[in-house]
Amino acid sequence: MKSLIDGLPPEIAQRIHPDWRKNETEYWAKREDLLAQYRGQWIGYANGRVLVSGSSPVEVFHKAQASGEHPFVTCVGHEHEPSRMRRATFVYDATYPGEALPVVTIEFRKNVAGPGLVLQEVIADTGADASALPWGDCEQLRLDPLDGVPDSNTYPCRLQADFAGHERILGRDVLNRLEVLFRGPAREIVVNP
Repeated sequence: MKSLIDGLPPEIAQRIHPDWRKNETEYWAKREDLLAQYRGQWIGYANGRVLVSGSSPVEVFHKAQASGEHPFVTCVGHEHEPSRMRRATFVYDATYPGEALPVVTIEFRKNVAGPGLVLQEVIADTGADASALPWGDCEQLRLDPLDGVPDSNTYPCRLQADFAGHERILGRDVLNRLEVLFRGPAREIVVNP
């Protein structure tokens, strides 16, 4: 089985903790046994056992990362299904009046007590499973794959580093924890935290 690390840029792949790859390999060796009990559930797997399971990828991810065991986190039976980010490229029709894109200003933090990075023009995308930032933003936040997950108790997210694109996306991993009103005709977003 090809490792997920193999799809990363080499300079990023070398920063992944070796225990993560070990846990990924062990997961695949035990996958058939895990299907009976955990099919369709998100799990955090490390050191030959399921650390945590549940239906929310964000909750499972954060709880599993808190173990410090560099867990492999996946949805059992759906391992190869990508996180949807609604990423597609279309040519704009220059003769049609432009449609507004819902964007917000968001502060991302590596941890609650540390300094944050205020980012503008973050697309509020209800079609994206997870939030995403370009790798340059991740570097400014000093995020390192060796650290695991940013520690945020305000609105935890399942942040995806985007190594090729430039869009900042706030996905359903955060939006589903907020009351958000998209007022298209008024071209505004109202967020009630």
